[in-house]
Amino acid sequence: MATTVRSDRRAQIVGWAVASIFILGFFFDQINAFTGPIMGNWFVGTQRPRRGFAWAVGLNVALALIFHWRRIPLSGPIAAVQFLGLLLLATALDILPFSLHRLVSPRMPGFLATIPLPLAGAAVPWLALELHITAASAPGWLTLLILWFAGVVVWLWNAESRATAFVFFAGVAGILLLHRFGGAAIPDLPISFVGPACLALFLLLAVWALLRPIPHTRWADLPATVASLRSPFSGERLQVVSQNGHETLVSTSGERFPVRNGIPAFLKPQDLTGDNGKYSHLYDTIGGFYNDIQRVYGPLKGFDLDDYFHSYMRLLEVKPGNSVLETSVGTGLNFRYLPSGVQLSGLDLSPEMLANCQVNLRRWKMDANLYLCNAESLPFADSSFDVVFHVGGINFFNDRGKAIREMIRVAKPGSLLLIADETEKHVKEVYEKSLGGYYRNRKEAVCAPVDLVPAEMEDVRLEPLKNGMFYALTFRKPLEQSEPAAA
Repeated sequence: MATTVRSDRRAQIVGWAVASIFILGFFFDQINAFTGPIMGNWFVGTQRPRRGFAWAVGLNVALALIFHWRRIPLSGPIAAVQFLGLLLLATALDILPFSLHRLVSPRMPGFLATIPLPLAGAAVPWLALELHITAASAPGWLTLLILWFAGVVVWLWNAESRATAFVFFAGVAGILLLHRFGGAAIPDLPISFVGPACLALFLLLAVWALLRPIPHTRWADLPATVASLRSPFSGERLQVVSQNGHETLVSTSGERFPVRNGIPAFLKPQDLTGDNGKYSHLYDTIGGFYNDIQRVYGPLKGFDLDDYFHSYMRLLEVKPGNSVLETSVGTGLNFRYLPSGVQLSGLDLSPEMLANCQVNLRRWKMDANLYLCNAESLPFADSSFDVVFHVGGINFFNDRGKAIREMIRVAKPGSLLLIADETEKHVKEVYEKSLGGYYRNRKEAVCAPVDLVPAEMEDVRLEPLKNGMFYALTFRKPLEQSEPAAA
């Protein structure tokens, strides 16, 4: 019988109310004055800095041409090109404060992370005026207040504060009231004072933030963990070699696996071929807002996200002190539903997903060893983990059977393993409609890989989840385990 995820009507009402306001912002400038900075701050913050800047500029130019096409001069191609050039320049200057905020804010602690945006929002127009790049007027105090408000809303959203929606509605109302009844009493300060002051303060904060070290895993401090690592290609033991502040895992035959930002990389070019390469590219593209897709989609559809995660995580047999491995860990969302006091490890084929997983772990004050590698060739010794599980992704692996056999190999005898993923129903109704280029024209329909579980596994069970949109497959590795038979 399929497990039904509990509905959450209150969250659905709030979700649709907020979504409606953002949609209206595309059509009404008064609303866009609030929703535009919030969307810009959020979107640029989900991407790598250069890509976020380029995408945001391109999207805003495209939207401006769609909604204001009547302003395009039709007197000749030169006039049209000049118009497009000025539009591109103005849009780039509008997006630049968000990109500067993106560079500095993630490295700043607590509420200070909301400050760079209004500072950059004042400094950039002042510089543009001083350099005669644009003749546009400098932003007033109301614009800077809205930029700071956008920084607060996105900061609360990233912190997963339940007060985000309340702050959004209350903040918009407060700014409007302040503008309506207090605007005349708060004169704008001269740009000749505000611009240089905000630029100087922004530069000071930027230097301080960029010089602050971000803690990363030092593998030289984890001898027990390194002792359990093996080359996924030769099976040889690995050791840590440090040189000029950079760590590398080296095998006895000389294989070298660099450690980048605390994450060892075990990938070869052939690991990114076929479906593995196709979907790795997809997750590198959406990795920055993967969490937000989940958090928005759940309330809009009216189901409880916590209840959904618990629906399959409850199937695991996790005890304090256990070593736990998740293959295709993504952004680490499942780690939050494990009990405290366990040793976490996760791996993924997408570096973007792992980078966001690191951000999430710091935000949640959790610790885990992360690996960039192919789930079909795990870099661990046999019987290394008490718990091994996988959620999402195996439907589109190059070799699902090999990935399952690898999970069994690194699990300790007697362990219960979990594999969960979407059903064909979910792929057709959701993925094909939203990401059709990746999921249409598939060679075969999605199905739970029950037939790929080796025959010697025990307690094999398949449970539908979320009204048949997902499945959870569990099985137990025998206490006396021989080599898994080929599927």
